[in-house]
Amino acid sequence: MAHDRGPVLVTVEYHISADERPAFLALMQQLGRVRRRDGAVVWGVAEDVATPGVHLEYFVTPAWLEHLRQHERVTAEDRGLQQQIRALHGGERAPVVRHFVGGDAGAGGLAHAPHAHHDI
Repeated sequence: MAHDRGPVLVTVEYHISADERPAFLALMQQLGRVRRRDGAVVWGVAEDVATPGVHLEYFVTPAWLEHLRQHERVTAEDRGLQQQIRALHGGERAPVVRHFVGGDAGAGGLAHAPHAHHDI
């Protein structure tokens, strides 16, 4: 994949119990500041109205290379924040992370990009 393709949309799906929701949202606001500091131009978190407790974090970076650089910028403090958030996740598996990459004229929009495991 060309490193200059973009934009890149990253989604992370969490399963959060109702009693953990306030703590989760407070931690997510901190994570949003980290994502924006590290290059995200759009960031947000939303809850599925059809399935309460399913939350989707989403953020956009301008290009695939910029997203890869985000991984290099993760500090020990950032990793601790991510671990706190992951501890609230009640799913049987780790939060699902997906990457969608635009910029391919033949694709007509964002294309799904395979990902390697990384921090959330």
